[in-house]
Amino acid sequence: MAAEPTRPVKIIAAADDFGTPLKDALVAHLRTLNIQVEDLGTSSYYSAGAEVGRRVSQSSSSDIRGLVACGTGAGVSIFANKYPGVYAATCLSPSDAVNARSINNSNVLAVSGKYTSPEAAVEVLDAWLNTPFKSACPANDDKPWPQEIHSFLEHSLVEMPEIGKEGAFDTCAVCCLVKNRELNPIDLIPGGSMKILRETPTSAFVRFKAGSVEPAHHHTFGHDLVVIEGKKSVWNLTKEPRYDLTVGDYLFTPPGDVHRVKYHEDTEFFIKWDGHWDMFFDEDLDTAKNAIDKELGLAK
Repeated sequence: MAAEPTRPVKIIAAADDFGTPLKDALVAHLRTLNIQVEDLGTSSYYSAGAEVGRRVSQSSSSDIRGLVACGTGAGVSIFANKYPGVYAATCLSPSDAVNARSINNSNVLAVSGKYTSPEAAVEVLDAWLNTPFKSACPANDDKPWPQEIHSFLEHSLVEMPEIGKEGAFDTCAVCCLVKNRELNPIDLIPGGSMKILRETPTSAFVRFKAGSVEPAHHHTFGHDLVVIEGKKSVWNLTKEPRYDLTVGDYLFTPPGDVHRVKYHEDTEFFIKWDGHWDMFFDEDLDTAKNAIDKELGLAK
């Protein structure tokens, strides 16, 4: 099931001062293997990793890989990985290198000038060069991957480059929970809908259309909420403050506190409370709208 071994045609290399001697030794070794090397030389600290990462990221060919070195191999790896399509791995042993290629399809090798001798680093480099993606590796006791894992690794070739692209993934855990789930209208309040995600303690995903109003009401429980999208104002009539909330804002309302709400935009929020849902109104909708219009200077 393993792919055919394919060495890169070209390696782009760079290091900081701590990794330069090891990088130079590995560049010399690569040239004995008739692999083309573009040696960017020595840069200060993380910029070596960043530059190699940028160049590998810009390449559309899997025949071009990178080699970076610093004192530990960690810093240059981190900064190389800032670029999409770069999978830099710090490898201190041949087993590390085989695993990085087999499992992660690593296209940038990071090595440690402080902890790895040139002789040991050559072994690491050779293992990294000669190991195909999805091949048997120490992480699986050098046995071929089961079909399920093999299929997962194959799909990762498509999925991994999409990570970080805008809109590619839902990064909000709450949004993921309700994805493709229908929210049910809140009969008591026009313009609102809610989906209970879990009960006792209870959490829900709630949406309100722009212009919706929640008349003054209270609950037997306190509740926490976080605004996911939109803009709303909450008047705590028990304690008198007004809270203007937008994306990312959090608010806790204690049990029994009477509060009124106005939604200025289409708004979505996550809410959590202890116990089952209850809601006791302290005014009607028209009274609430008139009070809000007066507060906001919208009354005619």
